[in-house]
Amino acid sequence: MIRILIIEDEKPAAQRLQKILQQIGEEFELIAHLESIEDSIKWFKKNTAPDLVFLDIELADGNSFGIFKEVKVLCPIIFITAYNQYAIDAFKVNSIDYLLKPIKKEDLEYALQKFHATTRRSEPDYSALLKNLVNKEYQKRIVVRYADVIKTVDIENIAFFYTEEKYTFLFTFDNQKYPIDYTLDQIDHMVDPQKYFRINRQVIINFKAIEKMIAYSKARVKLILKPLPAFETVVSTERSPYFKEWLLGFPNTMRIDK
Repeated sequence: MIRILIIEDEKPAAQRLQKILQQIGEEFELIAHLESIEDSIKWFKKNTAPDLVFLDIELADGNSFGIFKEVKVLCPIIFITAYNQYAIDAFKVNSIDYLLKPIKKEDLEYALQKFHATTRRSEPDYSALLKNLVNKEYQKRIVVRYADVIKTVDIENIAFFYTEEKYTFLFTFDNQKYPIDYTLDQIDHMVDPQKYFRINRQVIINFKAIEKMIAYSKARVKLILKPLPAFETVVSTERSPYFKEWLLGFPNTMRIDK
């Protein structure tokens, strides 16, 4: 049985949510139903976190993302709203899914499947990973060759690495492109995982190169980089949960040597 908290200022919507949960057959305990940002902040300060939060984004006293500015909410969240422009903000916190009103049974079922899959996944041992980060030295420069010229490029000046037609390239913040004799798999272990992230099979990005993030789908995000590459940079579905952790400052658990 999961302990749920509903934050929703429309009572019919909260009742509909509970009814659909019952129809699905999900065993749950409603530990509280809150209707405002103010009450939610007070509740989180005084109570143990629930297993799952259903959170309406537009509440009577404002945008519910204001809750996260006042209290640290670590439990999983399923956002529910009549608007779709908040998807990227939802992605930045512990969101499991983002559902539009009126809630559809199949959408809620899928969101709950994602919740259960997430809770079954063992939490990374961040203390061990951080120790690894402290002790490991990452490469500071990379050697590049073009024509008859050999030079070094500081890793921190590289905005992104990418593959194109079986070749690997780096692209610097000052708009210089160089071919390199490494695969992305090799580069992934050469660079600092708190600064660089492999968003898909073709691209590794520097955190500082992210200028903007756009909701691409429920589970994917499109990145606008600076400098701007000649191709789309979209975080793959498989890597999206790890990308979210990386954005929050946690180590990149997809590739750290244990």
